[in-house]
Amino acid sequence: MPFVPDTDTRRVALVTGAARGIGRAVATALARDGFAVVVNCSGEKSLPAAQEFADELAETYGVPAAACAADVSDADAVDTLFAFVADTYGRLDVLVNNAGITRDGSLLRMSEDDFDRVIAVNLKSAFLTSRRAAKIMMKQRWGRIINMASIVGVVGNAGQANYAASKAGIIGLTKTIAREFGARHITANAIAPGFIATDMTAELPEKMLAGMNDRIALKRMGKPEEVAELAAFLASDRAAYITGQVIGIDGGMSL
Repeated sequence: MPFVPDTDTRRVALVTGAARGIGRAVATALARDGFAVVVNCSGEKSLPAAQEFADELAETYGVPAAACAADVSDADAVDTLFAFVADTYGRLDVLVNNAGITRDGSLLRMSEDDFDRVIAVNLKSAFLTSRRAAKIMMKQRWGRIINMASIVGVVGNAGQANYAASKAGIIGLTKTIAREFGARHITANAIAPGFIATDMTAELPEKMLAGMNDRIALKRMGKPEEVAELAAFLASDRAAYITGQVIGIDGGMSL
């Protein structure tokens, strides 16, 4: 029989980098599925918009929702974030590590700062938050850790040495978490999106967009909501026997 946690208490999900793009779509899907949601944004300037989004989730789906600003690449800020989660809900069932940035450039021209910052935001943050979340989930004997990787972390990409390295690191981190905490009914999986229509991709030239679509079997970019549906599934009881996996959602781009 699969382990089933106390269903009398609403489950709580924390989504990092949830103010826009894929993170926003994931937070929406989890709220729709009945989770209480903590919307994390990177800084105080983003907090009013994040709080407005949390209020929208609460009003639309009738679930508790709150926002908290924290740079999740900073250990002290992560401590503050988890103190907020504990004070607000007293539990955490699902962690979605979605926070990420790009600072693209060729390997020969990439600065050390650009490399370090992308590794910090995309990879170190997932280490810091997963470490804190695992302690909570171990006591509950149930949890879901979902890390946002990328198809670039699997196949690499010219001009993205830092980003590809960070996402490849996410994959290794995810598999290690799955091995270490599986006995406590904690699953860990990585989602590897391909070319997804977000604010970042909207800034690309049309010629480049057309070229990217030609490389995709389905001949279109993915939608944040499509990635979010996979995250929502992995957060559910239906995915209880899935752990340590890297699940591509790229429209056939990696074929």
